Amino acid sequence: MKQARTGNWLFGGVGAVLATTLVVGFLGLGGLHAAERATVVPAPAVDNSLTAGPLQTAVLSGGCFWGTQGVFEHVKGVRQVLAGYSGGQASTASYETVSTGTTGHAESIRVIFDPAVVSYGEILRVFFSVAHDPTQLNRQGPDEGTQYRSSVFFADPTQQKIATSYIAQLDQAHVFSRPVVTRVDPLKGFYPAEGYHQDYLFRNPHQPYIAYNDLPKIENLKRVFPDVYLDKPVLTRDNNVTTGEVAATIGK
Repeated sequence: MKQARTGNWLFGGVGAVLATTLVVGFLGLGGLHAAERATVVPAPAVDNSLTAGPLQTAVLSGGCFWGTQGVFEHVKGVRQVLAGYSGGQASTASYETVSTGTTGHAESIRVIFDPAVVSYGEILRVFFSVAHDPTQLNRQGPDEGTQYRSSVFFADPTQQKIATSYIAQLDQAHVFSRPVVTRVDPLKGFYPAEGYHQDYLFRNPHQPYIAYNDLPKIENLKRVFPDVYLDKPVLTRDNNVTTGEVAATIGK
């Protein structure tokens, strides 16, 4: 639903400034509720221990990458978050093409993190709790289609084991009222999105879609995970991570 994200999706022809004012006002009065709510989830029973070493990567998809990128830019230990596409071919990794829902791609983020500060399992905990709703099949909030599916793209067998074990743990504990539908797929490639998508949440906090759907996720992160919340976001424009710093499991 690309049109829902690029236009004033909530108020039609109302101007962006007025729409944002109404959204914020209604939220403050309790008249509207943000599309995404946090679910407190337990820590993963299977996880890596915090260990010094090369930077590692997690590739995740959970709806519009504007919001998921914004969340993980506020997580301690994260060194870089890129919005992009995963699940399809390099030749179809463009926004207009992926938005058709026919490419196999999902809007995704690549999170590069320091394993001495935050574990892969902790990254997944934030993902399942505040970044998106893992029980929604091929959609998130107002966005529908396979390009908005919930997926974990694992780079190695250890990531696969942690992800599959964690999903089983959440389902067995009935943490959510519905089953987790998150796919666990091998990482075959990650393709960065166009420049105008990077740091979109940070650059457009008053855009109605962001104000309603995504800013509440940042507040949820701060409230639910105060120990991992980073007040100043790690933005792509300020980042100097090099390929040499990252473990070989980064994928293609």
